[in-house]
Amino acid sequence: MGIGTTLVDLKGKELSELPSVADNSKNNSNTHSNSVASTTKNNNSKKNRRRQKKMLPVQKLYDTCKDVFAFGGPGIVPSPEKIERLRSVLDDIKPEDVGLNPDKPYVGKSVARRTPAITYLHLHECDKFSMGIFCLPPNGVIPLHNHPGMTVFSKLLFGTMHIKSYDWVDDVPCNTSSITNPSEIQHAGVQLAKVKVDSDFTAPCNTSILYPADGGNMHCFTAVTACAVLDVLGPPYSDVDGRHCTYYLDIPFTEFSADGVSMPEEEKQGYALLQEREKPEDLVVDGAPYRGPVIVKK
Repeated sequence: MGIGTTLVDLKGKELSELPSVADNSKNNSNTHSNSVASTTKNNNSKKNRRRQKKMLPVQKLYDTCKDVFAFGGPGIVPSPEKIERLRSVLDDIKPEDVGLNPDKPYVGKSVARRTPAITYLHLHECDKFSMGIFCLPPNGVIPLHNHPGMTVFSKLLFGTMHIKSYDWVDDVPCNTSSITNPSEIQHAGVQLAKVKVDSDFTAPCNTSILYPADGGNMHCFTAVTACAVLDVLGPPYSDVDGRHCTYYLDIPFTEFSADGVSMPEEEKQGYALLQEREKPEDLVVDGAPYRGPVIVKK
């Protein structure tokens, strides 16, 4: 973001005769005014340049998101150039840039639960994109869920996290009525998916990106250590617009035999049947105030 400044040309014309005293006074006044105007513009330009140099990383992130998702919507993926620009900004974000300290992880109150509570720090949300941070204590889990029509950037700020993600397999039919071990299949909404990622990640690491139809649109986060992940979603979830968060159980494909699905035995471990489920009862996400630098929303 730059501001151009047009400097006033103060070079005068050569005159063939001497001006009158009044003309001199007028010219001096005009010259003084032009000089003041030029000085003011130069000072403003310097101030703007200083502001740009001092722009906080989280402000830069907001400004970049606003541009990248300006013309976005469900299923609309930003251009490769914009994807890379936002990825680059996120790659440079550090915990202290958003008010976090890895030595004092921001986690909720300790309550006896089967699954530890997750803490969510809200940074921004509009109809185009959202920014927020999930803070997970050790063994904290964000269950397997989808991102309908979204492009999602996830930046691990600190700690170690296990990520498992899937993409739908649309070109292989899955007739669940022929599954030979249906004990875990409780209702409709079962579809074949392929594993995209199944690995531990430790900060600092590159930002991960998923897309509406690939890149691991369904994913699960499991905290190996206390960790925090900064999420940018474009567009955000919206029940009103039909972009619901759907949760899944993943059932290893190796446990089943289904008509219409043929693949070598050694490849089956890279697939799973995803079964829709209700939001897990033990999933607790507590909101907490964002304590990082103020974001100027324009």
